[in-house]
Amino acid sequence: MASYTYVNGRYLPHIHATTHIDDRGYLFADGVYEVIKLVKGVLIDGEPHFKRLLRSQTELDFGNPIATSMLNVIIDELCRRNRCYTGYIYIQITRGTAPRQHHYKRDMLPNVVVELMKMPKTPEKYYTEGVKAISFPDRRWSRRDIKSISLLPNILAKQAAKDEGVMEAILVDEKGMVSEGSSTNIYMVEGDGTIVTHPANEQILGGITRETVLLLARHKGMKVREVPFSLEAAKAASEVFLTSTVLEVCPIVEIDDTVIKGGSVGPVTKALNELYRKYILSALEDETHDGTEHAA
Repeated sequence: MASYTYVNGRYLPHIHATTHIDDRGYLFADGVYEVIKLVKGVLIDGEPHFKRLLRSQTELDFGNPIATSMLNVIIDELCRRNRCYTGYIYIQITRGTAPRQHHYKRDMLPNVVVELMKMPKTPEKYYTEGVKAISFPDRRWSRRDIKSISLLPNILAKQAAKDEGVMEAILVDEKGMVSEGSSTNIYMVEGDGTIVTHPANEQILGGITRETVLLLARHKGMKVREVPFSLEAAKAASEVFLTSTVLEVCPIVEIDDTVIKGGSVGPVTKALNELYRKYILSALEDETHDGTEHAA
């Protein structure tokens, strides 16, 4: 989509936006990333995304973490050069470029790539009719709370879902407990309307959309429990849904050929979807009233 992409201090034609072959991101998946929704020049939940990006760099012992102020300037200029203010901002930061060896120097200069990507059109039927999912073994490393570019287990799970013709793969540990989706957070709704989701610890990537949706739910007086739950409990639940930056709040109506409560979208999921969409509209209105509509 984008004509220009930012790479290490330069705004390059996208086709020429490259880093060196000795980039440790290429050699070792030694890097972190974020994907932020951009609507009419407004970054949706930009501050918590940047906070998580900084935390990921710190947890991986990056010696020169990239400041939020610098990223904001880059995003502003990227939007201006591309004449585009709606899409997804992809930020990737790797430890840097060095001859291939496992250990690293802490004073390395990181490689920074920022790309403005097209916002895909999600079919509205996903929200009115729901989507299907399969279960898949969770084979990831033990620090899933870090948004690392090392995503091979997630990719294999997502491909398995695609091969089955469904939207998502729900990751399940050796005890039969649900952690999250291959690129989403997963929730079930109990019979009394209580929303249940895995706690945000080292076993999952605590999604920014997840944080916002749970906050909205609690403000609305909905009951929320952050505790692990089993795959079997999810299949027997009143509702199941997922959240992500791209899909927002999306109902799941079938898991492994098990239909969830008749296969229709439940009232809790519908309410949360409406609350989140209103939240985005409110964020846009707030920025517009502040006179910063096109300031990413």
